[in-house]
Amino acid sequence: MNELGELERMRLALAASGDLVYDWTPGDGAIVWADDPSKALGIGTEADFASSKRFHALIDSEAADARSRIAQEAPIDGKPFRLEYPLLTASDPLWVEDCGVCVPGRDGGVGRIVGVLRNITARKLREAHYSWAARYDEMTGHLNRMRLRDCLAQVLELMPVADRKASAYFVVAIDDLAVINETYGFDMADEVIVAIGRRLAETAGPGCAIGRTAGNKFGILVEGCKPSDMCVRAGQFRDVARSKVIPTRNGAVSVSVSVGAVSLPQDARSSQEAMSRAEEALDRAKLHGRDNYASYSHSPQRDSLRKRAVLIGDQIVTALDENRVVLAYQPIVDAVTGEVAMHECLARIVRPEGQVIAAGDFIAVAEQLGLVRRLDRRVLELTVDALRRSRGACLTLNVSGMTASDRPSLEAFVSYIEAHREVAPRLIVELTETAALIDIEESVRFVSRIRTLGARVAIDDFGAGYTSFRNLQALKVDMVKVDGTFVKDLAESRDNQIFVSTLVNLARNFNLSTVAEWVGSERESEILRGYGVDYFQGIHYGAPSIAEPWAKAAS
Repeated sequence: MNELGELERMRLALAASGDLVYDWTPGDGAIVWADDPSKALGIGTEADFASSKRFHALIDSEAADARSRIAQEAPIDGKPFRLEYPLLTASDPLWVEDCGVCVPGRDGGVGRIVGVLRNITARKLREAHYSWAARYDEMTGHLNRMRLRDCLAQVLELMPVADRKASAYFVVAIDDLAVINETYGFDMADEVIVAIGRRLAETAGPGCAIGRTAGNKFGILVEGCKPSDMCVRAGQFRDVARSKVIPTRNGAVSVSVSVGAVSLPQDARSSQEAMSRAEEALDRAKLHGRDNYASYSHSPQRDSLRKRAVLIGDQIVTALDENRVVLAYQPIVDAVTGEVAMHECLARIVRPEGQVIAAGDFIAVAEQLGLVRRLDRRVLELTVDALRRSRGACLTLNVSGMTASDRPSLEAFVSYIEAHREVAPRLIVELTETAALIDIEESVRFVSRIRTLGARVAIDDFGAGYTSFRNLQALKVDMVKVDGTFVKDLAESRDNQIFVSTLVNLARNFNLSTVAEWVGSERESEILRGYGVDYFQGIHYGAPSIAEPWAKAAS
């Protein structure tokens, strides 16, 4: 086989890549192509590409003018140009990239233009999709949260105050979507979301902006909606959701929605404020059950609670960053001997001036703001460190519901114990009954892994939830802690006595150790001892203290 020349190799390589090489002489307008562009692009005939006049008829006027200007300008030898334009006569979108260089002629003008035409339709379609996806929700085709917020900003922030007209922003949430997911599957829930979005958009009408702001939520901006009209509008949104069942591939589904609304600009002066206050109104609507409506109303008490939560949140973050989260140890004693068997580790924050803040003053806010996972991790680190420093200590610690229901947090929790498994036999991890039942299968795996490492697991607040015999058997824990609300005033409450006795008997049938919380008197201790409770915890046996108990014993 004869060796290919350099030009032939280049031609074959360009042909293989799909690029179309051309040689254009502006003087006579002729264009010579290395391959037939009509076949490669699937448009026109070879003659349509043979001259600049006929080729320019295939592209938009702006691109044709740009190519003509290039041909008329004084050339700089070797300087490239690059254009992108669509071919107008294509039945489907067809974009090309036109790259080339001008070669000077004898008269100093452009003698030839040598270039390459490349089909870039796939890239253009991707860019168009990315641009669309930046503004719209892919599932429903409505605006996404960011674009809807821009619409709110335009109404509230960019428009002069004198030109603003009364408007309203609604948040519409599909009720019990999680139940639909669990019962019918996520695909069917998606069909419900799309159908409800379509109904809401039709009901809102032209001129209204609608967007999907969360999994089961839509935001609707209705301009020209006075405060007196908001209830009527919300009623329309609720009616259209429940008026007809939604047909899906797996059958018909009946759906209702709850609605929260805020008047603009009366009750919100920014897009962020509008969204948060409408969500606040929605939360109030849901307090009364499904298929309800509430509008935002200013509440000094709510504002005060919100400011307090933000302040406490800042204190938590600062305390974590400055290592001012410490442990308080509360003794758990043997019911028979009265000797301390273990201590529960409770989170405390020490203020810079030395004041100790109890968990009850910040845990609820930490859960509200999503900070409790960081607190759980810090308490675990401190507990493991205490166990390493005191080889005789046996400690218990709590895992919050937020950590228990978040797989990455649980994985990190288990991994930390695994990295310090030498102390695991002296560690008891407490999982609240309600948290354990959020995802029973995940809880079973978590308990199994903890016990495999040598640590023990306890169900905290036992009796406060709804653990069945089957769930208790599946969890395979080592210990249950009877919820203190049933132990408090036990001597005066016959109902509590029956309930606690039943719980202890249940635990004994599963060979589980029992701890009674909130024990406040010797009389309560006597009753609990009679039921066969193994351990006591409460003020009667010692309050939580940040002083390490083994340090006092050593002194």
